[in-house]
Amino acid sequence: MRLFVAVEPPDVALAELDDAVAPLRTAAPELRWASSASWHLTLAFLGEVREEVVPALTTRLERAAHRHRPQQLAIAGGGAFPSARRAQVLWAGFAADAKALASLADSVAAGARRAGAPPQGQHKKFRPHLTLARCSVPGDVSTLTLALAEFTGSTWTASSITLIRSYLSSGPPRYEELAAWPLSGRQD
Repeated sequence: MRLFVAVEPPDVALAELDDAVAPLRTAAPELRWASSASWHLTLAFLGEVREEVVPALTTRLERAAHRHRPQQLAIAGGGAFPSARRAQVLWAGFAADAKALASLADSVAAGARRAGAPPQGQHKKFRPHLTLARCSVPGDVSTLTLALAEFTGSTWTASSITLIRSYLSSGPPRYEELAAWPLSGRQD
């Protein structure tokens, strides 16, 4: 099963971003825009995980969540991977305690590794973001990233992490929440 671990923003934060992104969708209809229902902050993408690994994985993720306290986040700004002039992905960023958020992502990744579900791309630097759109071919999205630079949504509390299964098909991916755990501990 294809899995990832994420923080899910509240509906009000997603609605604010959706309002800000609406004119960008109109300005760049050639991009493959993700629906707001699929927006999340990925802490670790695990890829294909064997079903027999899931019980150990859920135990490890619960431990990781309990070691971290809730965090104040706001969706803010934006950018593109690998760059705005050669973009493959357009994203919205986060205003957060970067060290605390990276520590949470590191704990989630370490727990997944110990459970036998090592995150894909685990050697890349953690870059908190929400994927807004994908380019069929690398393109220049500089005007879109400039428009996103001014966006700052309301602050909200990330109080849990969620293990999510994704189903790929010819249309947009479908997500199923498998489990969630509260962030209830002290900051590591």
